[in-house]
Amino acid sequence: MEEELLRIRREKLQKLWEMGIEPYPYKFDRQYFSSDLLEKFGTLGVNDDSQLNDPNAPRVKVAGRIMSQRSKGKTAFAHIQDMHGKIQIYARKDILGDLVYEAFSKQFDLGDVIGVKGVLFKTHTGEITIKAEEITLLSKSLRYIPVGKEKVMDDGTVQRFSDVDDKEFRYRQRYADLIMHPEVRETFVKRSKIISSIRQFLDQRGYLEVETPILQPLYGGASARPFVTHHNTLDMKLYMRIALELYLKRLIVGGFDKVYEISKIFRNEGMDRFHNPEFTMLEFYEAYSDFHDLMTLTEEMLGFVCHTVNGTLEIDSMGHRVNFKPPYARLSMFEAIKQYTNIDVSEMSEEQLRDECKKLHIHTEPAWDRGKLIDELFSEKVQSHLIQPVFITEQPIEISPLAKKHRSKKGVVERFELFILGSEVANAFSELNDPIDQRQRFEAQMGLRARGDEEAQMLDEDFLRAIEYGMPPTAGEGIGIDRLVMMMTNQESIRDVLFFPTMRPE
Repeated sequence: MEEELLRIRREKLQKLWEMGIEPYPYKFDRQYFSSDLLEKFGTLGVNDDSQLNDPNAPRVKVAGRIMSQRSKGKTAFAHIQDMHGKIQIYARKDILGDLVYEAFSKQFDLGDVIGVKGVLFKTHTGEITIKAEEITLLSKSLRYIPVGKEKVMDDGTVQRFSDVDDKEFRYRQRYADLIMHPEVRETFVKRSKIISSIRQFLDQRGYLEVETPILQPLYGGASARPFVTHHNTLDMKLYMRIALELYLKRLIVGGFDKVYEISKIFRNEGMDRFHNPEFTMLEFYEAYSDFHDLMTLTEEMLGFVCHTVNGTLEIDSMGHRVNFKPPYARLSMFEAIKQYTNIDVSEMSEEQLRDECKKLHIHTEPAWDRGKLIDELFSEKVQSHLIQPVFITEQPIEISPLAKKHRSKKGVVERFELFILGSEVANAFSELNDPIDQRQRFEAQMGLRARGDEEAQMLDEDFLRAIEYGMPPTAGEGIGIDRLVMMMTNQESIRDVLFFPTMRPE
């Protein structure tokens, strides 16, 4: 069936060439988007055909993709879709001429991109329409576009029913998905606004946006497995970065007091609705600050972003009403575990924690130490309860090799993770700036690697050398952009907020 449709469209393409119509011209001077016309000329009165000869009638030029088409005898109608909506086209043979009208009514297809010049009027049904004086083919579509149908529901809303609603198809052929589902475009427009508002917030507070290497001789800054590549000229192994942290902190050492980067991160890990091997991360660092300062900054930033993008601090997402108004709740990890499991892990040994995990049917690995077991217990039994924004603080030192020890509590660090809708959105530390302590933490991580933990961090001698020059007290944070976009656009999968998510080969 598909091959037959392709054959028919190629035959139409050949016919257009034979008619002397160029199917792929270089340019078209578009004057308006569809939404501009509906807004500017929405008060037009109902007009008849005589308006075409009125020299004062509004003449416009638009361009878009044909999404519906019907013809009868010497007249034809179509709807074309641009980035901002759709508008109706009315074509007549006596106005366009035999050649153009024949091409439009017989050789043009759904999916073709056209330019239209004509007179704007309102039909007797009240629809703003362009009476075409000129129609120009801008791109002949050689593939069938399953545009679907629209149905007006009882409450007056319009629902769209696509011939192809399969998620796999939509992720693989995002270009077709965007054509068929204009509402998907709105998700990505909002994503762009979210990132732009984050930049605006940080720029206004004196942060400098910087860029750091994607290809690194040694990966670090997070607990994850990297992607590995090879540089031919230098004959050396390189890793795609798993975090931005260690290079940004080198810049703090170098004298930049406030820096941030929004960039791609790559982690060779499993995939689910919250994880994609390639994702976008914001990391920012501020000298002479601690993690308490960043909690306040984070509240202000997310409130600013939410209000800028949505016009409100409360949004409906994933079946919940989420309030981004500061201040957010604060709860230590041990307190959270006790609150939701009635288990006090603060004084438990590694063996006792393994026993508790076994009782709760939580999978563990032999390489996991005490801190990792506490973290897994939290993830399995607590995290899903954290719907409203909440800062989880005071994580075990074993799972926080880059954070300063807590100034007043033993065995934990000055760190917070922000959870919203049961998912981690942000992670921040009072950054460890003692090079001797940092070396010991790295060595402990190497011990975990020796036990079989492939995600334990590497010992980075150059980073240790950098902080040996002296890094001022610093607070740093990472925010997962994709997860934040999911929440603020009410999307249940990370694939719905990535233009081109990673997929298995077809």
